[in-house]
Amino acid sequence: QVHLVESGGGLVQPGGSLRLSCAASGITFSIYTMGWYRQAPGKQRELVATISSGRSTNYADSVKARFTISRDNTKNTVYLLMNGLKPEDTAVYYCNAKYLSPEYWGQGTQVTVSS
Repeated sequence: QVHLVESGGGLVQPGGSLRLSCAASGITFSIYTMGWYRQAPGKQRELVATISSGRSTNYADSVKARFTISRDNTKNTVYLLMNGLKPEDTAVYYCNAKYLSPEYWGQGTQVTVSS
């Protein structure tokens, strides 16, 4: 059974930083493209960042130069380091694992950026 468990969300002031983690089990982690998506209230889920099995990365324009995605295949974990957080980054952040079909999702972790 596949599990993706996110952690690291919380409340942070504008300009602050958070690091999200997603621990995966039940998949051959190293071959999966891992990603982070987010969904704000009243909005559709959107791509934040992805990292391929070969460690190629892709970012949404809105987070480039502020967020960094990385992976540790020895720990079956993908990370999202978020710097320079803005109120518009407030959302539930979801971990995603994709390799052919099906893809898998975590349960999400709330990130709130507010003073």
